[in-house]
Amino acid sequence: MPETTVVLSEEVREATAAHRPVVALESTIIAHGLPRPRNLAVARELEALVREGGAVPATIAVLDGVAHIGLDKGQLERVAGDPAVRKLGHRDLAPALAAGASGATTVSATAFLAARAGIRVFATGGLGGVHREWAQTQDESADLRLLARTRITVVCAGVKSILDVPATLQRLETLGVGVVGYRTEHFPGFYLTSSGARVDWTVRSPEEVAAVIRAQDTLGGPEAALIVANPVPRAEQLDPELHDSVLAAALEACREQGIGGQAVTPFLLEYLMRHTDGASLEANLAAVRGNVPLAARIAVAAAAAAAAAAGR
Repeated sequence: MPETTVVLSEEVREATAAHRPVVALESTIIAHGLPRPRNLAVARELEALVREGGAVPATIAVLDGVAHIGLDKGQLERVAGDPAVRKLGHRDLAPALAAGASGATTVSATAFLAARAGIRVFATGGLGGVHREWAQTQDESADLRLLARTRITVVCAGVKSILDVPATLQRLETLGVGVVGYRTEHFPGFYLTSSGARVDWTVRSPEEVAAVIRAQDTLGGPEAALIVANPVPRAEQLDPELHDSVLAAALEACREQGIGGQAVTPFLLEYLMRHTDGASLEANLAAVRGNVPLAARIAVAAAAAAAAAAGR
């Protein structure tokens, strides 16, 4: 195993040392979520959106047994182009580092590594959550427990709509993970502007989110995350009727084919993409494109608030 297991890029290291705003980005969407070569173009676009918002992008991945917080041009191209890059959750990090493996980081792995590097804001598409028929399968994303013990702010479009959204929100409440809707009173449905479930708290500006972050720090206590639920624009959401009909067919196909465990999510997402003629993928990208600039603005506001509090 390499002696150095976590490396910050020079740009990210300088930004965190100077308390400048940084936004973490996952790499699974690059390696496994999009077709080539579009994945590389989107990766570059998302980093550019962070910079336009006044923050430093920190795309995270594991390469040859080293976790990299911030990727250079060649590393980003490798993650996008190498079909051997694995998919790594938080539990996979130690084996991957020990084996000298390479992998793209999921929400749980990205949040863990970002928080370890002192990064407070992370932008992604949608979270994992409690799966449908949980009572029979006990299937729940590792994202939830990791976020219950990781102090990071996650800007997302809710949880994937293939999941049990009400059960996921209940689980987040049980775990003590804060959830606020960004300019909405309803929890987003990933591909959809609303899942139909309500949120208890609504914030209207990046400065309001920064105030919640400051309040978390002042209170202390359990190191839980804050989820900022930012809905996909209504004009760019997947048609709700198409979504419901295709998802129902996908769930039935899943049962008929006996698909279970970790294979369920990729099967359902692939089914949705094929049977909506790619519209679900475009809605996913619209959500990410909305979350990343918002995360940058939140990081800027949080950095400004922290500097003011510290008298910098």
